[in-house]
Amino acid sequence: MSQKQTHCFVSLLDLCKWILSFIILMITYDLHLLGWHAFQQLCHTICRDILGQTVVSFLDTNDAGKDGAFTGTWQQKGAEDLSGQFVIQCKFTNRAGHKLQLSEVEEEFDKISKLVDAGQCDCYVLITNAGITGRFETAFKKRLVGLGVRQSLILGSTWIFAQISENKHLRMSVPRVYGLGDLSQILDERAYAQSRQLLASMREDLAKIVMTTAYHKAAKALSDHGFVLIIGEAAAGKTTIASMLAMAAVDQWALSTIKLDSPEQLNMHWNPEDPTQFFWIDDAFGMTQYESILVSNWNHKLVQVRSMLQQGIKIVMTSRDYIYRRARADLKEGAFPLFNESQVVIDVQELLSGEKEQILYNHLKLGTQPLAFIRDVKPFLQAVAAHERFIPETARRLADPAFTNGLQLWEPLVLDFVDKQEGHLKDVIRNLDKDSQAALALIYMNNGQLNSPLVLAADEAAAIVRLGSTTGGCIEALEAMRNSLVQFTVIDDAAIWRFKHPTISDAYAAIIADSPEQLETYLQGTDLAKVLEQVTCGDVALEKALIVPKSMFPVMLERLAAFRRSAVYKSRVLTQWDAQRRVLIFLTRRSSREFIRQYLERNPELFDVILKPSMSFYYSAEIEMVIKLHTEGLLPEEQRKAFADYIISFTESGEDLYLLKDEDLQTVFTEAELAAVREQVRENLLPQLDQLRRKREGEFREYNRDTSEDHMEEFFDRMNILLEVFGEEPALSKKVEAEISRAKDWVEENNFDDRAVRPERVLSSAEAPLTTTTTRNIFDDIDAK
Repeated sequence: MSQKQTHCFVSLLDLCKWILSFIILMITYDLHLLGWHAFQQLCHTICRDILGQTVVSFLDTNDAGKDGAFTGTWQQKGAEDLSGQFVIQCKFTNRAGHKLQLSEVEEEFDKISKLVDAGQCDCYVLITNAGITGRFETAFKKRLVGLGVRQSLILGSTWIFAQISENKHLRMSVPRVYGLGDLSQILDERAYAQSRQLLASMREDLAKIVMTTAYHKAAKALSDHGFVLIIGEAAAGKTTIASMLAMAAVDQWALSTIKLDSPEQLNMHWNPEDPTQFFWIDDAFGMTQYESILVSNWNHKLVQVRSMLQQGIKIVMTSRDYIYRRARADLKEGAFPLFNESQVVIDVQELLSGEKEQILYNHLKLGTQPLAFIRDVKPFLQAVAAHERFIPETARRLADPAFTNGLQLWEPLVLDFVDKQEGHLKDVIRNLDKDSQAALALIYMNNGQLNSPLVLAADEAAAIVRLGSTTGGCIEALEAMRNSLVQFTVIDDAAIWRFKHPTISDAYAAIIADSPEQLETYLQGTDLAKVLEQVTCGDVALEKALIVPKSMFPVMLERLAAFRRSAVYKSRVLTQWDAQRRVLIFLTRRSSREFIRQYLERNPELFDVILKPSMSFYYSAEIEMVIKLHTEGLLPEEQRKAFADYIISFTESGEDLYLLKDEDLQTVFTEAELAAVREQVRENLLPQLDQLRRKREGEFREYNRDTSEDHMEEFFDRMNILLEVFGEEPALSKKVEAEISRAKDWVEENNFDDRAVRPERVLSSAEAPLTTTTTRNIFDDIDAK
């Protein structure tokens, strides 16, 4: 290469670097929306993580001219190092695009002079979100030299923008910046393209995020295990934390983030050859109430989930606490111990006072309330944040005029708004016009997800007419309520309307329950598969469920009689099987004794369905139905005996040992029957365990999607059951353990899993959050223009 060519090549590189630098400088963030307190936290993080300095503390308004300080050497990239006694001053402005003027820092010079005289200020660092002109920098540094400051550094908004754009860790340490800039510029283009739909719906919420202790626990669990289950009460911030983790996955690891609604969607989206996937499952076991069918389906997928985690895929689940308490009885926690090991329980009572205040500040600052409202409510904000019933959702509602219409800004009434927020929310919905109420009804009738554009089924169209509305009126109402009571988003390329927050669904369900006319309209106008997931026939103590009273049992019986096929599968056989399974689960989990009795009178053929349950017994809806009938005294002895003989035959052959383990199933059998089956297993099955093992091993093929360990999981489960039953008999337990050992050896010999070792991915924000001490009121500048 000639000298001229080399020179041109170097010039081209310089030009590319300059263009890249220019692009970075063009990226801006609305830092003026942070507020003084969050801006100080950002500055603290910059000093620690970007500049590598350990700052002593950030102080309050009585700061004597220094927001932070340290002693030592400040190492600058590409510039002369600074050393000595440092003073750091943060200067925050609420004005967008504002350029700092010398007059605005005039009062600082007297403080700086005193600090110099006291030997506490060799070097002065000013960090501001305002713009810095060359004229200001020259004049400011000249004044500092005159006061005896040896060295100084001025870091303005342009410099801060560049640090945010270049540093992923900084963005995760202060994740609100994700919502204060253009995500398509912040993130890698590939990652953005993969997750654009998800990120578009998150941007508004990301701007209001507060880093809480619960987030750091969740980030650590995700880093350590690749999986985290976030549990908390309604509106505690579970989804917010999940969205922050999703953003981390996109930004730090360039993972493609996929949000799922059901276990079945795993098969659609999981790529066994691609470890760069992040799965987010919100409300994994039910949105507002426990849905046992979801848990049953997750149990079927646990082997697959384990394989995904081994591959390096990350998974986040969320669940309301009361729903998870119900789900635990049905989840195979033994097969998936991460349900216990990687839980993060969010207790709103454990939110620090500063976290609550910052949550409230962010929502009001970025909400839609007029300035006059914010000024009038400002004196009560600390009391609101300190209220024992304050939750993140409280802040969102207080920041939206749709929820505060008619609220008088007097402290007792404002605190009553916090204390009785469920009642206030129901009043808001009741006071809506008929079109808005009908639009909310449509979302509820569609289990929280209403497809757009709006195309109503005949039953739905009839339902909204009964509510006094029309299709056109509902469309207009949805637009009017957008981003307050409802949200428009895109999931899996499908445009949908949904409630802005699940608590709105809770409130609407409570309103329906109080109105017989609305309840009948809902029951007649909603797809039955969705009704079966939302109501109970009679009170069966299922939290948040919509209770159908005895007077409306005939409506449900008629609808169940017509339910022959679900819409879950395309195959006719599978749709019939799924419809039958859903009815059985509804009768077992969501029906009172009286409703079941009435159903049996109309459908005596039910016994033909349930007496010979399908395999495997652990997942069998038929077995659950038999247990329910027996418990309620509705299982005739002839049918009980036929069922018992069927189960015993599979137990004695070793094909399914669920009877030996499950105490609920054992209640259907007599003591003599149970004793006899145990004796048959001891005498006939235990001597043939090697044949049982070889048979299972022979069913494995190298090209199976399951690993050899996954393939043998069922065999190991059976052996563990035998150990529990015969563990006190040394000779028998020794024989079982020997077969387990041989099976493990076979698993090792047939391990054909050639996937790469799980990549190490650790969230850089998983460490404990920064803490600052201040006596200044965080709400001081909330009403600043």
